[in-house]
Amino acid sequence: MKEKLIQRYSAAERINHWIVAGCFVLLAISGLAFFYPAFFWLTGVFGTPQLARLLHPFIGVVMFLAFARQFFRYWHHNFIDKEDVKWMKAVGEVMKGNEVGDIGRYNGGQKGMFWLMCACMATLLVTGLVIWRQYFAIYFPIPVIRIALLLHAASAIALIAGIIVHVYAALWVKGTIRAMVEGVVTHGWAKKHHPRWYREMTGKRSGE
Repeated sequence: MKEKLIQRYSAAERINHWIVAGCFVLLAISGLAFFYPAFFWLTGVFGTPQLARLLHPFIGVVMFLAFARQFFRYWHHNFIDKEDVKWMKAVGEVMKGNEVGDIGRYNGGQKGMFWLMCACMATLLVTGLVIWRQYFAIYFPIPVIRIALLLHAASAIALIAGIIVHVYAALWVKGTIRAMVEGVVTHGWAKKHHPRWYREMTGKRSGE
């Protein structure tokens, strides 16, 4: 029997997501290489350390612009409500595969990740401009640049940690990767993990 599918993401949304993801990987590689001497060899991914340092801020701008498009598309889906609080309080049960709460398009964990990314992206952009030596750093005093470097590194580490959890969760919940690769999910997946969104998409009532 042919499985019933619901579209979760359009082709444009998926392309935008993978642009952000690709930029993140390149920025994480180069950023870790600059921050930790033991990882300096990672600059070889870009050919030379000089090229890695040159490209890092430009890739950062591309990632921010791509994420900004995601922000304006999804922000209204990410306000935390009482069902999300219920989900977060019972995250232990969720990890066992038992979904909790009448979840909409995104659950509490996904919403938390969204706002973490927003905060980190904004901080990385502002501090990145301050420390962008070739163009902007000359306009700021050394103490400001030092603070910007510290905040830039802290935000990058927080974002990397968040993305690791994000990827793990996507792999853990079967069917999630398909949503971002093919753009569709099954009715069963939607009903189990996002029941309120499932009803909104199908017009069915609770329990159906």
